[in-house]
Amino acid sequence: MNQITMRVLKTVEEMQLVQQLEQTVWGMEAIPVHQTLTAVKNGGLIIGAFDEEKLVGFSYGFAGYQNNEAYLCSHMLGIHPDYQLQGIGKKLKEEQLVVAKEMGYKLITWTFDPLESRNAYLNVSKLYGIVDTYIENCYGEMTGGINAGLPTDRLQIEWWITSDRVEKKWMPSNIIFDNPFQTALTEQNLPILEEPESFDPTHKGYEVPVPQQFQVMKKISPETALQWRLQIRKIIQTLFSKGYALVAVRKTDEPVNYYQFVQRSTIPIQTEEN
Repeated sequence: MNQITMRVLKTVEEMQLVQQLEQTVWGMEAIPVHQTLTAVKNGGLIIGAFDEEKLVGFSYGFAGYQNNEAYLCSHMLGIHPDYQLQGIGKKLKEEQLVVAKEMGYKLITWTFDPLESRNAYLNVSKLYGIVDTYIENCYGEMTGGINAGLPTDRLQIEWWITSDRVEKKWMPSNIIFDNPFQTALTEQNLPILEEPESFDPTHKGYEVPVPQQFQVMKKISPETALQWRLQIRKIIQTLFSKGYALVAVRKTDEPVNYYQFVQRSTIPIQTEEN
């Protein structure tokens, strides 16, 4: 692979390249050029990753506004299948952070599937975002592409790009994470979750197992994938309702990774400027 370069995209021709890559990555109809072009002219931001002149990745965000504050809503991040698992996604987010700061943003948000632990690892363990919002069936039922067949539940990331959590790479320390959840394997060697009879979180931190290969699971056993969806929905919503937030992912050699949760009040997301 040649050296990957990053640049902000602004032209109609560049928006058309994004469209083509979007269709390749997700296998569904792309966002119209008139929409992405209008977004980047009004506080939005699209960054492209290039291998020479070939667009191999992009991040797309538009301006959002809530609670008297403007923020960048990072709606899509896509990497060409031939270039995945090479760190390009992380580089795109790091460039997004730099440019968003220059534009005056302090917060970037986006969503991801709660059962895509690879995405979660990037979002919270590498980029130092935090999560305490669970959205059930965020985009409704999808009939095509990689999201077909399951409720489109999403976790919403808060990336406070000027906070100590991000700038000082803060992680919880001296916490023994409680894990009341057990897993087993099916005859197809797929992990299943065995829940405790009751779950009333009171410890400083918790670990929750999630499958390592959710897309593979969806293809082999949609029923098992749906069971995970509904179980994890209930567990994470319980943690969020008790004031916890997702801050890290512990990767393993097992069929599952582990999401780590601590009380949101212990996370340094505010700065002196705030």
